[in-house]
This record gives sequence, structure tokens and C-alpha cells, in this order.
Amino acid sequence: MYRATGDVYWREKGWEMFKAVEKHTNGTYGAGAISDVTSEKPSVLDEMESFWLAETLKYFYLLFADPSQVSLDDYVLNTEAHAFKRPK
Repeated sequence: MYRATGDVYWREKGWEMFKAVEKHTNGTYGAGAISDVTSEKPSVLDEMESFWLAETLKYFYLLFADPSQVSLDDYVLNTEAHAFKRPK
């Protein structure tokens, strides 16, 4: 939404989400899955899903990166975060 509207509200909400994800998924060797998303204090599992980097972090990157770094007018990113040049 931030990229589409320029409204910093969405970037601020994204930062809150990033901090919450970091707080609740920080494991011994990096981000881990959490045992129960409905628990106030879930345990962190010693595993990381493959989509964590390709999907979750891609969205945070796009939210906080300078828009000139990755033009969404020129490129489309697939679910694995591969960039494809858009046809004209």
C-alpha cells in the first residue's frame, strides 16, 4: 500500500509488523517458525520455511527500499522473489 499511495502510515505499520516478527521468530540461528500463532508467548521452532526469505522478507524489502532501487513499473517479482522485466 505504501508504494501505491505514498502514505507513510503503511510504512509505519509495516515497521511495527517487522519488529513483531523479529521479536517472536528470533531463534538461535536466525528466524524460526513459531509453534502457535494464537499464543501470547509462542515457542520458536528450530526450522525455517523456504518461503520466509522469498516471500516474507521480499515484502519488507519492497516496503522499506528506495523505490528507485526496484521499479515496480518496470519489474514484476514472482513469489520466489525473481524479478521479471514487464513487457512494454
